[in-house]
Amino acid sequence: MIAKLKIVLSLCASVLLLTSCPNGLKNGLKGGLSGGKPNSINIGNASTATGLAYNQKGGFQVDKKFTGQLTGPNLVFIEGGRFTMGSLEEDIMGIHDNIERTVSVQSFYMDETEIANVHYLEYLDAVKRDSTQDFYESALPDTTVWRNDLAFNDPYVEQYLRFPGFRMYPVVGVSWKQSTDYCVWRTAAVNNNLATVPVAKEKKPKKGAAAAATTASATTRAAAPARLTIESGRVLPSYRLPTEAEWEYAAKAMIGTQQQDENQVNQRIYPWDGPSLRESTGKGRGNMLANFKRGRGDYAGIAGKSNDGAIITAEIYKYSPNDFGLYQMAGNVNEWVQDLYRPLSFQDFNDLNPVRRTDKDDKASRYDSKNQNSLITNKVRVYKGGSWADVAYWLAPGTRRYLDEDSSTATIGFRCAMISAGTNK
Repeated sequence: MIAKLKIVLSLCASVLLLTSCPNGLKNGLKGGLSGGKPNSINIGNASTATGLAYNQKGGFQVDKKFTGQLTGPNLVFIEGGRFTMGSLEEDIMGIHDNIERTVSVQSFYMDETEIANVHYLEYLDAVKRDSTQDFYESALPDTTVWRNDLAFNDPYVEQYLRFPGFRMYPVVGVSWKQSTDYCVWRTAAVNNNLATVPVAKEKKPKKGAAAAATTASATTRAAAPARLTIESGRVLPSYRLPTEAEWEYAAKAMIGTQQQDENQVNQRIYPWDGPSLRESTGKGRGNMLANFKRGRGDYAGIAGKSNDGAIITAEIYKYSPNDFGLYQMAGNVNEWVQDLYRPLSFQDFNDLNPVRRTDKDDKASRYDSKNQNSLITNKVRVYKGGSWADVAYWLAPGTRRYLDEDSSTATIGFRCAMISAGTNK
């Protein structure tokens, strides 16, 4: 009898608790489950874990207007998936450093173009105003990469970076370290811009002094950046150099060969279908598909129809984009990627989002660079894609080369990437 009485009292207390709370669990559960199961975009009106209502005064605040990650300037969404990473070309160099293997890459974003001179000059301007003279000087591209004692490239030394006619040409003469520093600055610049409060609009403007005061107040609010948090959904993840796997996946763009049931029509040697380096159909038939060195002494062909359009670099939007919408993923300039170079990385890589950031499982001491028996150290980074001065072999996404992270040339530039947060694809 006493046990039954305790049960009844307990049930009564529970009912009283549910009905007496102003924003109680009962109403909270109802709000949280309305409109179907919650997800990252539509989370409902209350917590499905506690039943407590969201956004009540003094309670847990959730931005319910979130509709997904913002797409940063110049970025293109790259849907992740499985692909065959590695070189499909004959290994004429005999290096065997990128043997074919199957890996999967998470969805991410990548710049649709290479970083141009005008973009890098914007960075230099910001650095000059906000940083030390030493850092500004360390950020300057090495324009002497154009100099050659046996060639007349002198105009490029002075003109290529700063002359307005070269604004939309890819920046060169930048090292891996300089490219990484640019990514850090760009992240801060983009997020600071997103944090700017828009000017308040008045439905019916007031007259006289009151109107002037209102306008001044709105201008002040607009100039003051808001302090955004990651929880707001308006803070973009960091810009960075793409991993080698991401770069190769994006360059091959196998999504363009997709058929039903995950079947693909063919593999790709280049970022387009077929073995040819020219357009095979349409009005552009016979035109070159990339900017590269066609043969010994032949950087552009003869003047006229067969010309590939550029003796040195070309503007970043020249030539058609690949099936992901990315321009110049073959030729024009090689591009830095994150990875530390090792010839046997294909053996050590994880098969999900592979990247080599350290010499784990392949120590630099194995290569004896101290005694000049190798160029491989913990400072050499991979670059990919081929350039205006490279033959067609290097246009294949699976080929790879390396250079010291502090070095630069007239044939290497870069583009940025970014993770796709809050997605399982």
